[in-house]
Amino acid sequence: MSDVGGMKDFGCLASSCGEALKKKRHCYVSVCGFLLVLHSLPWSIDLSESQGPGTTLQSFSFNCSSYMPTLELLSVRPPTGFFNKPSLHSLHGLHKGVYVGKVTLSSSARLDALAVNHYELQLQYKCGNFVVSGPLFVHVQRDPGRFRCAGPFASPAGEFIYVPETVTPGALLYTLLLPGLGVQRAQMNITSAQDPPLFPGPFSIDEQGLLRAPSQGLSGQALKSFQLQILVSLGKGQSCKGMLTVKVLPAPSSQVSFPQKAQSITIPEDLVPGSKVIQVQARGSNLLYEIISPLPSPLYSIGQADGVVRTTAPLDLARAQGAAVTKLQVRAFERLRPWASAEFDLTVNVRAVNQWPPRCHPALLVTQVPETTPVGTVLSKLTCVDPDSAGAPLDFQLQFYNPPDSASLRLRDRVLEVNTTLDCDTPGACFQHAASILVLDDGQPQMTTEVPVLVMVTPVNEFSPACVPRTFRVREDAGPHTLLGSVVGTDADYPHNSLEYYISGGPSTFAVDRLSGEIHLLGPLDYEQQRWYKITILLIDHSQDWDLNRHRSGSCTVTIEVEVSSTMTPLIVTEVEAFWKPEPWFVVVLTATGAVLLLALGWLLSRILRGFAQLLQAPSKPARALLLNSVPGNEGSVERLMEAPRMEMSQHFDGRAHDVRTGRDYLFSTRTGARRWL
Repeated sequence: MSDVGGMKDFGCLASSCGEALKKKRHCYVSVCGFLLVLHSLPWSIDLSESQGPGTTLQSFSFNCSSYMPTLELLSVRPPTGFFNKPSLHSLHGLHKGVYVGKVTLSSSARLDALAVNHYELQLQYKCGNFVVSGPLFVHVQRDPGRFRCAGPFASPAGEFIYVPETVTPGALLYTLLLPGLGVQRAQMNITSAQDPPLFPGPFSIDEQGLLRAPSQGLSGQALKSFQLQILVSLGKGQSCKGMLTVKVLPAPSSQVSFPQKAQSITIPEDLVPGSKVIQVQARGSNLLYEIISPLPSPLYSIGQADGVVRTTAPLDLARAQGAAVTKLQVRAFERLRPWASAEFDLTVNVRAVNQWPPRCHPALLVTQVPETTPVGTVLSKLTCVDPDSAGAPLDFQLQFYNPPDSASLRLRDRVLEVNTTLDCDTPGACFQHAASILVLDDGQPQMTTEVPVLVMVTPVNEFSPACVPRTFRVREDAGPHTLLGSVVGTDADYPHNSLEYYISGGPSTFAVDRLSGEIHLLGPLDYEQQRWYKITILLIDHSQDWDLNRHRSGSCTVTIEVEVSSTMTPLIVTEVEAFWKPEPWFVVVLTATGAVLLLALGWLLSRILRGFAQLLQAPSKPARALLLNSVPGNEGSVERLMEAPRMEMSQHFDGRAHDVRTGRDYLFSTRTGARRWL
């Protein structure tokens, strides 16, 4: 007995509950599931017919801490009162919430393997809303060391047999069969007096229970009854006795017969004990029926009065040896004249019925494999058998639920293997593969067993991260925290952005953002001291393996080039100006004076422009004359000038004027009046 979770499991610690059940051990419900297992696997016990009232058949342990559980006996097949209602009581102390149930034999239990050797008890367990039921099969085994006087022979009135007076002297009249005697030899003696004139001669019985007629025969003894008290001794103090009455009947006056001498029938193997097989009927009056071969009959019995043949044990072809074909010899005889009889040969063929689904080990497949598992790797091998036929072929089918069209797994010759590469490096590719293996037998009706399959594919950090070398330019006057650029790392493992960035060695002038890869300036730069910087960016991945401590790294070089900038320090000049704020009256006087001054200047300018315009509009010759006349001693020179040669006039200019109409300046000659535009 082992301790599981602080509670005794009553000997249920085994590799599986099925193994524990095969060992017929008590199971603790939280470990083996008890009735939940019984729902798909029959539970059976062997019980000796020598067990008496009060014997415990089976004990069950249940864990029900929140409710008051119940354990009920719903039915018994074939019906009998040999079994008590199950008892249920709780354990105390450390085992609070644990209940123990028992099934026992009642006070009226009288087990007889020759009469009925198989019972089916239907049990139901309730714990709150949890209800589950299952069968308990009780196989009654014969006890080779025990026998008893049973049946009419051991009753107060004894057993009666009817013998015709025409029976052959010394003929076999009766066979005394006692349950549990088997092949053992017992001492059998007729202890009652057999003296004439009451007896024609002594009856005899041997150690095999064969009762024979007197050596003188029974002729003339019609309508007489002979009471024989028989003592059976086995040794070791075991003995019993009973009464057998032999009634002698007159010679038969009618004939007993069957409509046909033989018949063959086929029945299914799933008939429960007590099921009707066939009813045989013979012609005659006041008839009784018995099976005379095989004797005893382990699988079938016949109703003495109605001739109905019934099963007495399960006809399981996989377990019951010789159950496939049974040849019965049935005898019909008159109640009052047993010698008036007829025999009938009945062949019973048992047809196999598919009763149980295939049983597989393991019953549930849960496994975890890395994504790098090679194609063809064996995940599990199923071992399945058909309880109905151990060597029957089975069909295996793999069905996927998630994803429904997965080709990652395959089933080949009962072996579950990896079919394709289990890649976890794309979104949604790494997940749980939920499937089931359907196991089908070839019986009728076809039975199936479903083995759930759950394969969890775990990611593996296969690839190292990488980045491309970059060159960034920065002015030497750039301030702290200036963004120089970003390093973009790549990783073939999923998720692809699970990277961290670090600067491996190098100056402290630069820093990289651990998550984004952005490179920032931390300190001042001097073009004259260092124009180039080379720093190594280290990339480390994470969260890409089921082992979170497993990482890969990579690196790349980043070149930073400094540009010149002006180093002149700006001069800051501060100038202070004083200002004067005059009185309001002074502002008014100053404004009026300024206005008068502007008007005077405007009038003067207009006068000058008007005079100059009149000068320009006067005729040219009078103007020249006026100009010449203004020079002393030049009177009468106009005519001389007019007569001067033209070549001399074109080359001599002695004045410059402005044409107000055209806005252009020109040179002019006072002697010739010629103009030259500038």
